[in-house]
Amino acid sequence: MHEELERVAGITPPVDRAKAAIDLMADYQGRVVELSRIRREAIEEASASGMTQAEIAALLGVSRGRVGQLAAAGPPPERAFFGVGPVTIPVAGKYEASKTPDQNPSEVVTREDLKNFEHLRKLMAGMKLEADYEVIPPTGIVNLNREHLVVICGPRLSPIIAQVLEGDDFLRFRKDTAWHLVDLKTDTEFRSPLDTDGTAGDVGYLARLPRLDGKGTFLYIAGIHAIGANGVVHYLENHLADLYREVKTRRFSTLISCRYDPDTLDVLESTRVTPIYRHEA
Repeated sequence: MHEELERVAGITPPVDRAKAAIDLMADYQGRVVELSRIRREAIEEASASGMTQAEIAALLGVSRGRVGQLAAAGPPPERAFFGVGPVTIPVAGKYEASKTPDQNPSEVVTREDLKNFEHLRKLMAGMKLEADYEVIPPTGIVNLNREHLVVICGPRLSPIIAQVLEGDDFLRFRKDTAWHLVDLKTDTEFRSPLDTDGTAGDVGYLARLPRLDGKGTFLYIAGIHAIGANGVVHYLENHLADLYREVKTRRFSTLISCRYDPDTLDVLESTRVTPIYRHEA
């Protein structure tokens, strides 16, 4: 830390020095937020193990009242599910349907995916995490070798994503007469109600998958149809704390079924329909 301060103080151009100071302050502030999350999680784990607040206070060298304050301070433990931020959310882009390739069509994002970003941004903001989105070009080329990444893009739109999904030994996207999802362990198919009887429902896939460079993981969300990803986001909004307690930041995958309002596309209900499959021993 002392070396970083000396480096910033030694920058000669004043504007550059000010900018470097601003950047370093933002980095330190981010570390303080994450440390407060770690502290809160540790106190909660100690309490869950059977320790009383008085015992925790004695070991920490603070008052019992202070332990109560620390247990309520800082963002919730499940913030770690998304990383320490800022979070990048790549969403699938498509060419404008009304234009042909020789008309230089713009890349657009579906209404469902824009809703997904807004819901995730609000969820993360409540945990003191910043989030922004980027559009995956219609070629499907996306850089997965980054930290704090939540990708929303079906395998049909990205050959890179399709390749990564082949590594899931438990759940898989497949296509015959229509795209669907399969639980490889139980040999159960999950088809979208949109394709079977036309009712307003879908099935989505949620996972933490390995980066291609082998240096970490990224979160992945996709539906059989675009609305299926909305069901996954709805599930995270309502079950994130429980999910984090189950998997922490380890690799996993599971399927989420949802029901939605066909007029507003608002998800009304989301339910996990497979076990949470852990990809690591």
